Amino acid sequence: MESPIRATLITVDQARAMLKDQHDQRGERFPHLALSGQYILPDYRLTRKREAFKIRRHTFLKRHFRSYVAFDSDNGQTLWIHNFPSLSEACFWLNTGLKPTDTDSASSYQEWKSLHVDEIEVLKKQLRTQHHEKKKPSTVAKKPTIAVVKKSKHAKK
Repeated sequence: MESPIRATLITVDQARAMLKDQHDQRGERFPHLALSGQYILPDYRLTRKREAFKIRRHTFLKRHFRSYVAFDSDNGQTLWIHNFPSLSEACFWLNTGLKPTDTDSASSYQEWKSLHVDEIEVLKKQLRTQHHEKKKPSTVAKKPTIAVVKKSKHAKK
């Protein structure tokens, strides 16, 4: 088997912190990013907006269902970012550095995907558990508000 998938799932707050860290160190000669590694942000898409005659370029994370942003900062100095429509394509890019449409690789995207099916399924299970944890209602009892107290005091018998 080839090299394993080392990507970890991150939240939008962690992704924004990575983008801010990259932006803050843009002018440095040898930047040193706080987080180095390979990360995947699910359900978001990276958009760029150019303003002021294309002098300034702003990067935004926009909510987009079933879309993935892959972050690669393995060398600790450069943050590479790409949007992908599927989790397996994002993992392929992080693992090989190639996009699925590239033709000059030793193995194709389909061959790589068949070799790493189990690892992709583990990431998918992590995504499902994160999604279910978000949906679970909190069991913390709410304090009664003034309106509820007034209604209970003046309830008809």
